[in-house]
Amino acid sequence: MKRIILISTALLFFALASSAQRYAFVDTEYILNNIPEYKDAQQQLDDLSAKWQKEIEEKYQKIDQLYKEFQADAALMPEDMKKQREQEIVQKEKEVRKLQEKRFGEDGDLHKKRQELVKPIQEKVFNAIEEIANDKNYAFVFDKANNPKLLFASPRYDISDQVLDKLGYSY
Repeated sequence: MKRIILISTALLFFALASSAQRYAFVDTEYILNNIPEYKDAQQQLDDLSAKWQKEIEEKYQKIDQLYKEFQADAALMPEDMKKQREQEIVQKEKEVRKLQEKRFGEDGDLHKKRQELVKPIQEKVFNAIEEIANDKNYAFVFDKANNPKLLFASPRYDISDQVLDKLGYSY
């Protein structure tokens, strides 16, 4: 009887061990930084962002100048002219804020451009990760980039270089 229980326990242990889930992790930040197209896309986005930021700052400087001129001339202006100039300045501020939202808002031009340039690269990386995970029977693949919940990961489970190989990039 003890022998049957011992054999049953051993078989159960081996069955559980053979069906254990495999896991790995990647560092998408590392992967993306080793893809030249991603670096080019980031540079384009940075340049575009700087250009738009400069444009907005110039508009705010013009508004600031208009406000200073208004303050200097306000004492000599009739009341209706003061209100008109104030409304013009307020209107220009609204236009610049609207432009800022259009460029940098949640669904703004920068977001759309990022989607256009970066999303296809990210999809290629995800597809490569998925292929490797399926080929090697990984149940889970974690991303250690920007993820504070992954407290420790042994380098032997890092498949980031395999993903780069799959994408055709040397590391």
